[in-house]
Amino acid sequence: MKRDAGREMTPRDLAYLGDAVFELAVREYLLARCPSPAARHRDAVRRVRAAAQAAFLHALEPHLLPAEQDLVRRARNFKGAPVPRGVAPADYRASTAFEALLGHLYLCGETGRLHEILNMVLEGAELP
Repeated sequence: MKRDAGREMTPRDLAYLGDAVFELAVREYLLARCPSPAARHRDAVRRVRAAAQAAFLHALEPHLLPAEQDLVRRARNFKGAPVPRGVAPADYRASTAFEALLGHLYLCGETGRLHEILNMVLEGAELP
């Protein structure tokens, strides 16, 4: 993939892609650790909801590179779609920023950094 491809997309587009990247990473992670399909589903839902993604982003922020911090700030402040019912606006904006970061790393081919961030999130972050 082209290295600058992520810079050509809006934060909303990057978040759309990042949502799929994170969903796949969570499913792969849980498939290796949860024998029960019901337990996998429950845990996956807990991890991909906006409040959890916002918590993941807050835990990651001290570890982000300056360019990643800038992308997260732009994505968090992006005026996009209305906030879904039942989701706190701050959580929705932070989860969008988290997904945009993942989408950017994926699209730019920065798989090493993407895996590093996913490992930090999946192995170390506490779910709200």
